Amino acid sequence: MRFTNSALIYTGFYLFVNLTFLSCTKAVEESLNDINAGGSTTIFTEFSNSFQQPAANLDKEGLDDHRSGDLLFESIFVTSPSPQNSGLGPIFVQNACVSCHPKNGRAAFPESGSDMGGLLARISLPGSGIHGENISVPGFGTQLQTKANFGVIPEGQLSYFNEFIEGLMADGSSYTLRRPVFKIFNTYLPFPSEVQMSVRIGPPIFGLGLLESISEEELLKRVDPDDKNKDGISGRLNYVYDDRVGKMAIGRFGWKASQPSIYNQTAHAFLEDMGLSSPYLPQDPSYGQVQQDSKADDPEVTDDVVRLATFYAQSLGVPAPRRQNLPDVIYGKKLFAYIGCEKCHTSKMQTGPNSDHPFLANQSIQPYTDLLLHDMGPGLADHRSDGLANGNEWRTPPLWGIGLTQVVGGHTNFLHDGRARNLEEAIMWHDGEGRSSKDGYAKLSKKDKEKLLLFLNSL
Repeated sequence: MRFTNSALIYTGFYLFVNLTFLSCTKAVEESLNDINAGGSTTIFTEFSNSFQQPAANLDKEGLDDHRSGDLLFESIFVTSPSPQNSGLGPIFVQNACVSCHPKNGRAAFPESGSDMGGLLARISLPGSGIHGENISVPGFGTQLQTKANFGVIPEGQLSYFNEFIEGLMADGSSYTLRRPVFKIFNTYLPFPSEVQMSVRIGPPIFGLGLLESISEEELLKRVDPDDKNKDGISGRLNYVYDDRVGKMAIGRFGWKASQPSIYNQTAHAFLEDMGLSSPYLPQDPSYGQVQQDSKADDPEVTDDVVRLATFYAQSLGVPAPRRQNLPDVIYGKKLFAYIGCEKCHTSKMQTGPNSDHPFLANQSIQPYTDLLLHDMGPGLADHRSDGLANGNEWRTPPLWGIGLTQVVGGHTNFLHDGRARNLEEAIMWHDGEGRSSKDGYAKLSKKDKEKLLLFLNSL
């Protein structure tokens, strides 16, 4: 029998994989039996509301605050004056938290151009401010406001068209990747040509309190900006200016880790997504623009409202992984580690002390993220910096609960702008520091690919 060089390489890799996995580490084997992904916060559900359950270890006071935050998260805000949920706009992206985080999960990629749903566009001019912050676009700010109250003009509209990229796996099977190309149009003022744009989609919000409780020391263990261990991975932390406390801090939240705390993230979402000012951020997005709100109702939400909405995100339970003892799931997890996914999607982390929220303290968790920035290559690049994150870098997204995306949200759209239509497409978009893992996946047999995806869908 004669083989080409490529066939020999592929066959050798396949045999090597199957033989090597028989000797995977004991630590990986033991982790298969640990189904408490969120430590003591873990909840055991598999239904359409799996992302909406409170942490299993909340006390009565915590449950009361959680339910109050839940009501806020579900609320639809309206224009002033109104006896309830007042202050929307005058320009905004959506009018409720759930519009970008349906059932607390990831938003679907919009199939219609009439409403972008959970998609939004961050915008800025080239360069950065004295604290590394983005430079605001005159007349537009740092986020495009695509909706407006009656009688007010939105800043502009967002649309897209799809390009498709064809490719072949090592076994000859084909794949197709979707790449949305976004544009801003119909702006209320002339739009500067040099504006940098980054389109983001609403991510899941459960487990955030645990990620916030991971200590700086724990995160620093994984930082390797110069790739001193020569494994091809050079993750680094984003440091951003926390204008609430007036100092630099580790960025943990958002697609580029641009927010240092859930409180900051929540307050900015109230302001930038819904036009709701708060004591922390007292000026509407329209401030200084021709359509500026002249109503004397700022701040429009109280600090207690921001606090309760923050606590709601902090106190959501993490769904337990499922079917972890199935042989194909066990094998799929070994494949996940073998091709290097574990290097960034770190399975095991530890939270530190948390005097404000003891239920989050000292928990052994399995988030499948290192919270670090990684260069993901030119295909996923947005060419816009965010703090220390450059245009090629993205924070590793957590994978816990990813297998429930279809059950909860009715779709399987992934990555920062929802371009991936399934998990395989998400893997095949990896490049840069993720290139080795993508290539490893592409070289697997069809059956082994199915087992790796089965493992991911068990999380």
